[in-house]
Amino acid sequence: MKRRPRTRPAAVIEHAQVSAYRVPTDLPESDGTLEWNATTLVLVEVTAGGAHGLGYTYASNSTAELNREILLEKISGTDAMGVQANWQQMVNGIRNLGRPGISSMAIAAVDIALWDLKARLLEIPLVTLLGGVRERVPVYGSGGFTSYTIKQLQKQLAGWIHQGIPRVKMKIGRRPEHDLDRVRAAREAIGSTSELFVDANGAYTRKQALAQAEAFAECRVSWFEEPVTSDDLAGLRLLRDEAPASMEITAGEYGYDQQYFRRMVEQGAVDVLQPDATRCGGVTGFIQAGALCQETGLPLSAHTAPSIHLHPGCALGCVRHLEYFHDHARIEHLFFEGAVKPIQGEMKPDLSRPGLGLEFKRANAKRYAI
Repeated sequence: MKRRPRTRPAAVIEHAQVSAYRVPTDLPESDGTLEWNATTLVLVEVTAGGAHGLGYTYASNSTAELNREILLEKISGTDAMGVQANWQQMVNGIRNLGRPGISSMAIAAVDIALWDLKARLLEIPLVTLLGGVRERVPVYGSGGFTSYTIKQLQKQLAGWIHQGIPRVKMKIGRRPEHDLDRVRAAREAIGSTSELFVDANGAYTRKQALAQAEAFAECRVSWFEEPVTSDDLAGLRLLRDEAPASMEITAGEYGYDQQYFRRMVEQGAVDVLQPDATRCGGVTGFIQAGALCQETGLPLSAHTAPSIHLHPGCALGCVRHLEYFHDHARIEHLFFEGAVKPIQGEMKPDLSRPGLGLEFKRANAKRYAI
């Protein structure tokens, strides 16, 4: 008996919209080079074949305007199953605007929504569509802002340890003369066996960063993120060569395309690459960065937005962990039903829910709309 070919779901994109929400921080926040009191989430929603997909990025409202003006028109009426074709159409559409910055973040929000939509059309979790290689992925708690008092810093970091997260990250670099004392206080709060990461957000000079790395080694700091600006690949390579052997040098959150990541990897600038799907063109760009890491044997750690990175993080063997960033975790649990909380330092996708497993809590978000 001749088998009839299976038909796929009807999948013409019928509707696409974008909205933006500004959420105040719970406390004043700063790192080595920036201060802020609110975080903006730009949400894209797409509809096809009776299914509804969502994606988002953390960016300014100008990213939403770019989507309204250019990108949503590029995908309207196209085949929702052709996610990568739509991604290329969007990349072509911003040619004269430049790829880095808001262009890639605008593409990211749409691309994530399209992947979510495709998985929902197939009625499967996104990790199943991508091809899972693990059931769960480790996380690290991230915050420890330079605006925090020592007491606030210790309370937050110790809180993650008590929740079963065995690794935490704090910000440094705003007042370098105080950084070692803050790192010592962090180590005291989390105990001797937990991993301690620091992130300077590019605040130090090369020599300053090297001196700090040697000082931080006494507190068993094992991760030094952006000791110098990530544009200084030679400086990152210097730190990677000269810092204590037990300390990894990491960067990559400001990568917006594959060429950026390839330059960073080819120059030996980092021990761990940190792409961010909400900046580097969505799930499609994140998978491209993952392929580069797998090709070169470099570990990957996903930057922020834990609910976005959970499914692709479980689909890439090179992923070491996800950043459970205080601001984004707080917003994602406020805005989305289905946002996963870590259990014993790991996040696990809910395979009973299709796509990313998220449903937008419109009523909760309404008060923050821009």
